Amino acid sequence: MEGFAALYIFMLAAFTGYEVISRVPVILHTPLMSGSNFVHGVVLVGAMVALGEADPHDPLQLAIGFGAVLLGAANAAGGYVVTERMLGMFKAGGQKGGAK
Repeated sequence: MEGFAALYIFMLAAFTGYEVISRVPVILHTPLMSGSNFVHGVVLVGAMVALGEADPHDPLQLAIGFGAVLLGAANAAGGYVVTERMLGMFKAGGQKGGAK
């Protein structure tokens, strides 16, 4: 029954997240993206802890842990890249890049 409970919680969280995000006005997407980058960092730390706790003699656990760390890192880095591009759209017309 434990696996079904976890699947139920995952499906409920996915549905709730979709419904909440789909109702967010466009003007709030940049602040939400910045806040979600923090969450991606927490997910990455959790994936590293899971990889560290994996049995070194079980290649399946190591592969899943490595995949989780790889996807978590890509998600966090991608979030920062998207946030930077979105913030760049709000700069004055003549400014390119960061403050110098």
